[in-house]
Formats: sequence, structure tokens, C-alpha cells
Amino acid sequence: MDSEDTHEPPYRLEKQIGFKLRLANQKHLEIFAKMMPDVTPTQFAVLAKLLDEDTISQNQLGRLVGMDAATTKGVVDRLRAKGLVRRTKSTSDMRRLDISLTPEGRAFASQAVRTASGISEVTAANLNRRELERLLDLLDKL
Repeated sequence: MDSEDTHEPPYRLEKQIGFKLRLANQKHLEIFAKMMPDVTPTQFAVLAKLLDEDTISQNQLGRLVGMDAATTKGVVDRLRAKGLVRRTKSTSDMRRLDISLTPEGRAFASQAVRTASGISEVTAANLNRRELERLLDLLDKL
């Protein structure tokens, strides 16, 4: 047996899942910035979730979009400054802050989710429908 056969193949950065995910994410973020320049992907996630949930606590909102409390607060503050969301004290728990869309925020978010569908299409343009479904299923497994 040749001694080279017992060695592991060399580490190749370009073959690593993290590297490939980062490149794919970079491509997606470039497309997102070009097609939806007024908000960041994180801000969009908050707006889209508020379209679904109407009014929700700031903590729950953060959990639903995968952000910690400090990040959620910063995103909400920036969206408030843009006039897209409002923050009110909960009527049922004075320690809780409820977040909802303003009328301007609802109109913006409604348009933004349509734009986001186009962003997803452009991002996955090199995949057929079956490949895209498989990729999404595999990403869910991670």
C-alpha cells in the first residue's frame, strides 16, 4: 500500500460548506441591495414578519426572525426612525413592548415582499425548480 493512500486529502477551502454558503450569501446580499436598497435584509425580515403577525412583542418578534434582543431593538429603532414601525407598551403587560407596522410601513412591507420574491428568483436563477426545492430542504436540515 502506498503511503499516500493513507493520507487524508488536503484541505481545500473552496470545497468547504461554510465557504460555499458565504459565497452564496454574498451573491444574495448583492442582489438584495440592488433590488431593495431602502432596507437591509434584517429590516426586511422584521417588516415581513409584522405583515404576518400584525402586533407582536419585541422579544417574540426577535425570536421569530432569529435575532437576539439587542439586535432586534436596534433594527426596530432604525425602522421607527424611518416611520415604518411603531412601538407601544403592552396593555396586558407593562414590561412588554409591542411592535406593529405604521400605515406607511404596511404599504412599504406589502411592496417589499413582492420585491423579495423577485430577489429570490434572481438569486436562484441558475437552479431549476427541483434543484431549488432540494436546496431549500437541505438547508432546513442544517
